Amino acid sequence: MSFPRLFHWPSNRSYYAIFLAGFMLFGGCATVPPASDIEARADFDRLNDPLEPMNRTIHKMNQRLDKALIKPIAVTYNFIIIKPIRELITNILRNLQEPLTLVNDILQGEGKRAATTFGRFVTNSTLGIGGTFDVAVGMNMHRHTEDFGQTLGAWGVGEGPYLVVPFLGPSTIRDSVGQIADIYMNPTLIAIDQANVKGLGLIYRGAGALDSRARNIDTLRELEASSIDLYATMRSAYRQNRRKEVRNGAPPSNLDQFDIFDNFDAFDDEE
Repeated sequence: MSFPRLFHWPSNRSYYAIFLAGFMLFGGCATVPPASDIEARADFDRLNDPLEPMNRTIHKMNQRLDKALIKPIAVTYNFIIIKPIRELITNILRNLQEPLTLVNDILQGEGKRAATTFGRFVTNSTLGIGGTFDVAVGMNMHRHTEDFGQTLGAWGVGEGPYLVVPFLGPSTIRDSVGQIADIYMNPTLIAIDQANVKGLGLIYRGAGALDSRARNIDTLRELEASSIDLYATMRSAYRQNRRKEVRNGAPPSNLDQFDIFDNFDAFDDEE
């Protein structure tokens, strides 16, 4: 399961803007405790959030935007569209995500998982009528997701500092680079680009964002109500989920302060 994304950017240029903004965020670094304060320094390193002051500012902005615009739209969507229809829409969107998962399965050298992903996509695209129905799961081909951020992690690249991206939400330096790479190697986005149908890309990305937010309304509401510090809770949840995804669900080899809470799956999964 992965942390829900509120938006999917409509063009490569938007990702360039995010990349440049990432450099600007370094101007808001937290003060690093002196090495002599062993406990404070250890806590600082454990959180791996040197950009916390700026991250908290961006987090608040994202929360305001969500409450003012995104959440009301998602609530209205759930009210108007009955659940069985919403589930069919989710199936279609998940099927369109399979090609990206397949690419990353291959890059990670995961032959079995790649075969499963390929089988799911072919089966659901045909027997499942364009992915409307998840027929493959009944054939013991269970869904999983992969992105280039996970691939970098599988290759041994560290996650880097925690980062809250405007509009997109929780991330890390590694995952932000991964998001940029996914734009270029996502077969679905490439096909949409080549189709050159006006508005098709916007419809795809908008539907993905709406579907993700609508499925997580109750979970996020409960999280907000139960969290003393929502920012810290979301930071912890995101990093735990991403670490588990990099391990493909396998238990951690060395338990640390994050991994002992590794069964914390706060969010329904989506790309």
